[in-house]
Amino acid sequence: MEKHKILILNGPNLGHIGKRQPEIYGTESMEDLGDILAKSMGDRAESIELEYFQANSEGALIDRLEKAREDGVAGIAFNAGAYTHTSLAIADCLAWIEVPCVEVHLSNIWARTDQPLRQQSLMGASCIGVIAGFGIMSYAMAVQALLDHISR
Repeated sequence: MEKHKILILNGPNLGHIGKRQPEIYGTESMEDLGDILAKSMGDRAESIELEYFQANSEGALIDRLEKAREDGVAGIAFNAGAYTHTSLAIADCLAWIEVPCVEVHLSNIWARTDQPLRQQSLMGASCIGVIAGFGIMSYAMAVQALLDHISR
């Protein structure tokens, strides 16, 4: 069975998923993702090789995106955190690397009406889709969507 390398890429302040503001982002951590995928995908989970990367700096995220292209990564589930709403540099990188990417958010960014800036995405136009509001399950849904996209 062919394994598809999927990069789980997390931006600033996402190194503590499960601990940081659990009332907004939930209590499950990235360590739980493998089990969640196995339960939700069954045997299909065996066709995925997950790689995790988190950085607080914009440049490190761009460097990792460019490396994903060079390494032949099949797809990226990318939670860019606040950079989603502010980084033209990340949006530009996603536009040229030609690796399928799903934009991921733990919270529903469109429900964050107290912070209208969080309701926009600069990177979304270069992604195959956006999944938001399902906590850590958002990543599992993104991986499933990437696998479906890759398999077509």
